[in-house]
Amino acid sequence: MTNSDPKHRFSAEAVKAASGDGTKSDTAKLSSVAQEVAAQYRRDTMSPVMVSGWLRLAEFAFLVVSGLALYAYHVGFLSHLSWQYPLVILAGSFAAVLFFEVMDCYQLQSLLRPSGSIGRIALGWATTFALMSLTAFFMKVSAEYSRLLFGSWFVLGLSLLIGLRLVMARVIRKWARNGRMERRAVIVGGGKAAEVLIRSIEQQPYNDIRICGIFDDRDDRRSPPIVAGYPKLGTVSELLEFARIARIDMLIVSLPLTAETRVLQLLKKLWVLPVDIRLSAHSNQLQFRPRAYSYIGAVPMLDIFDKPINDWDSVAKRAFDIAFSLLGIIVFSPVMIVTAIAIKLDSKGPILFQQKRHGFNNEVIEVYKFRSMYTDQSDPSARKSVTKNDPRVTRVGRFIRKASIDELPQFFNSLFGSLSLVGPRPHAIAAQSHNLLYNEVVDGYFARHKVKPGVTGWAQINGWRGEMDTDEKIRKRTEFDLYYIENWSLWFDMKILFLTPIRLLDTENAY
Repeated sequence: MTNSDPKHRFSAEAVKAASGDGTKSDTAKLSSVAQEVAAQYRRDTMSPVMVSGWLRLAEFAFLVVSGLALYAYHVGFLSHLSWQYPLVILAGSFAAVLFFEVMDCYQLQSLLRPSGSIGRIALGWATTFALMSLTAFFMKVSAEYSRLLFGSWFVLGLSLLIGLRLVMARVIRKWARNGRMERRAVIVGGGKAAEVLIRSIEQQPYNDIRICGIFDDRDDRRSPPIVAGYPKLGTVSELLEFARIARIDMLIVSLPLTAETRVLQLLKKLWVLPVDIRLSAHSNQLQFRPRAYSYIGAVPMLDIFDKPINDWDSVAKRAFDIAFSLLGIIVFSPVMIVTAIAIKLDSKGPILFQQKRHGFNNEVIEVYKFRSMYTDQSDPSARKSVTKNDPRVTRVGRFIRKASIDELPQFFNSLFGSLSLVGPRPHAIAAQSHNLLYNEVVDGYFARHKVKPGVTGWAQINGWRGEMDTDEKIRKRTEFDLYYIENWSLWFDMKILFLTPIRLLDTENAY
């Protein structure tokens, strides 16, 4: 179980206020060894939270289907109780999954060791039937239900649950061996403290942590190149690039709480990454309440930052994107067809314009737009922002940019997964202000990339759209983007999505 207490987290404001240069010049080229290590990890990983979540759904489905199949065989769907039996079966299946949850049957240890959890599974299933029996008794309807049917369902349901658990245990062990199911962690800080931490983690049975290496700013005299068998792969500045390539899930800072200045300096560099950041508490003398910690096995950690929109939240957001992207394509297809014809008649060149932009985790993606500029004057790198009455913009382009129609093809980006419908707007990789890249203007700018960028966003809803011709505009857009990331919810996405057409009526900054 993971618990956290917000009182013991460093705030983003505290991190950004710490001394240091932040992300402006902190990226560094990886060594060949670090690049080789980062490239070996597979990308199609699954988190334990997702696996246990799918297992909940699978067990619920198994119980419902088995119960309905027995009902159809013993009673038939045309009986006078045709609507009551399915309702009882659904309620019983749901209650069983809740009992399994309360009995910790979905923890990783339980999934890897089914022999230790079968007793709890049987107890939870028996408790479900006891509850159904008591309910039927007090409602005085127990005589109306088939004892043979429910007795058969108990035996069949328990057999299916045990069989599924045995199969899942083998599958999860296989995934753990081949790297499909793991949380990749990097230790920040070396020396004796890191060695003690690594040994403590390795002693935890059935934990899903894979330590990928160590990063430390200190030289080999103060921080050995090999700690507990793991190599020191570079400095903290190099860790920024390593974490993106290797798809790191967690950074564990192995420094004492008393080294507050150094901890804040490290977090100032690292908070822009879309990862969980934990401060090792296994050797600290300070003692907090148990709920202040999260745990890897029995090793306590203080939660500093959590990866935003993770696990089931990401599934919900992806489903939201697919559903509303399809709806948007259907609704706006006449507008897109007319626009495509107008572009083709107005000037020579392709209908669509593809531009490389920064996406999730700072990766480069290609974003689709309707072409709004003359082909021979287009600027794929966006080094020069479009200004009012820009001669590079076509007649049709001026109108579709003003009405934001040029952005409609990005519904396809959202459908295919490179964009989300709602999120920080992606900027071109070479976008500049006064000959400075955006990340050179705004400290922590790359924190916008902790989530997938969006077709529309909170900054645009609040008027920060169009030309970024001043440093203040870039800072304000980043400020609103970070607010969105820290306060995300599906309701927030829905609010932004439905406010977008209203806010687009204000075209003062769109040209």
